Amino acid sequence: MLRGLTRRDFIKTMSLGALAMAVPVDVFAANTTADLVVYGKIFTSENNRIVEAFAVKDGKYIYVGDKNGVKAFIGFNTEVIDHSGKGLVMSGCGNGHAHYMLGYALSTVGTMVSMEDDSHKFMTEILPEAVKKARANGSTTVFGQGWNLLSFQSHIPTRQELDAVCSDIPVYFLDDECHKALTNTAMLVKAGIMKPDGTVLKKEIRGGVIEIGTDGTPTGFLSEQAQTYVRQFIDHENLYSLDRAIANLAEIEHHMLSEGYTMYHEGWGNYFVNTNYYQAARQLDKEGKLHFVLGLPYEIESWMDVDEALTRAVDAKKFASERVKPNWIKLLVDGTVESGTGFIEPLYLDGHQGITNWTEEEVTDLTRKANAKGLTMHIHTMGNKAVNLAVNAYINGGKSEMRNALVHLYGVLPQDYKRIAKNNIYVVAGLLWHHTEDKLREELRKTLPANMADKGYPMKSFFDNGINISSHTDYPALSGSPDDPFSVMEIALTGVYYPEKSKAWWTEELLTREQALYALTLGVAKQMFLENERGSIKTGKYADFLLVNKDVLTCPVKDIHTAKPAATYFEGKKVFAM
Repeated sequence: MLRGLTRRDFIKTMSLGALAMAVPVDVFAANTTADLVVYGKIFTSENNRIVEAFAVKDGKYIYVGDKNGVKAFIGFNTEVIDHSGKGLVMSGCGNGHAHYMLGYALSTVGTMVSMEDDSHKFMTEILPEAVKKARANGSTTVFGQGWNLLSFQSHIPTRQELDAVCSDIPVYFLDDECHKALTNTAMLVKAGIMKPDGTVLKKEIRGGVIEIGTDGTPTGFLSEQAQTYVRQFIDHENLYSLDRAIANLAEIEHHMLSEGYTMYHEGWGNYFVNTNYYQAARQLDKEGKLHFVLGLPYEIESWMDVDEALTRAVDAKKFASERVKPNWIKLLVDGTVESGTGFIEPLYLDGHQGITNWTEEEVTDLTRKANAKGLTMHIHTMGNKAVNLAVNAYINGGKSEMRNALVHLYGVLPQDYKRIAKNNIYVVAGLLWHHTEDKLREELRKTLPANMADKGYPMKSFFDNGINISSHTDYPALSGSPDDPFSVMEIALTGVYYPEKSKAWWTEELLTREQALYALTLGVAKQMFLENERGSIKTGKYADFLLVNKDVLTCPVKDIHTAKPAATYFEGKKVFAM
């Protein structure tokens, strides 16, 4: 008998030692008592590996492997969860580009319009209610978003018609794509576009269009960089105070965790032209109240003084914290193919090519300056020529280790796939856009060259060429689309969102289940430089994971969109439960 040990103690000690020696390599600290052990079918997002169990200590995975091996980590106070036969266990998901800040701000300080609402309903019901809401709240801007160009195509309301409903408060309503806006006279006057007497002061904004009516004055319809220019004149501090940003983030967090997102790259860090969102995120993180990782880009518009804007973007890095990453610059190279402003080749059927907000030389120069200051580029590219322009700029001005990204990508020129891969350019793709409505596709066939209408958003080609692809939903810019990761996954696999009963689109580009899950997890982590900390179930990483109520790897493909997280864990703590 060993001194100080009973026979029973000796046998127990030797048994635990034998188990510890038998476990796989994926062990962080053998013989450590775990805080939490989870059993189940576990998709790790590491080379499609599936395991049976993992152990968590102090918010990180300390063991990932089989059922027998994990037993060595179970102690008297270890919580054990058995999810076997109940669905899938997987890493927390990420959304590589969305606008939750705008979407949730609209619910309190603005008004959402449905894509199905026509201009008559907008003018007779929605706008009057929005004005009433603004007056009741003491707002100095009537602010909203969501109207759809196709639904409004029979008639686009003019500023004079908006004036008839509200003439004393500036009115600014974005469309569903966030590329066009309807404004009244007061808004245009405040922005210096015209005088109250109708005198026109500006007819052009670089990269945008101020539509001029038959009377020679603005109609109130603005597109592309013209609407971003006018947007700077809304009452940002009133609409989006620090208190509102703090409350906003709590709403965003609840939504994300309920859907299974634990990482999120914001589309507009400075949408309201202040730093309140940055300040709120940092404050909440310092207080231990932020339960997801937030990436924040600073958007620079083509009409801005670029050097001044770059200085502000660099200054925003002071708001960084452990879970707040203000490390990107966002640009819009062009508009959208759907509205005819995407920069494409061949030309649109009417002979135009779309718009470019920046020259290739300007993007190259800004990329060089941004990368040198530790900022990664995050560029909106909706046409294949826009993609080509950004790729050229990244190659000539960027650093490959900075993972400069292309966002949305409607079309890619064949020669650019290899160039994207070779130069470590990242792709942030809207996997759910493959369920585009049939009526929109019919409209695209009337405007786009052969095949381009039916071959819009690549997915599989990025995997085939070894390009890192991450998923985004662009919410609420696509307000008619689902936002949750499992609906995104279903569309990526089938080209269809079954509740809508639409037709599959560009099926050659559809993904496998494993590819879709990669784009939703480790792909986003890599986009956000988090792959050593998050995005997969691996020893040493933070334990951000989901207990999904369905096995989305094997269930009928039409049922994937019904999957939900029964629970979401962030850094080993349950932060959401159904």
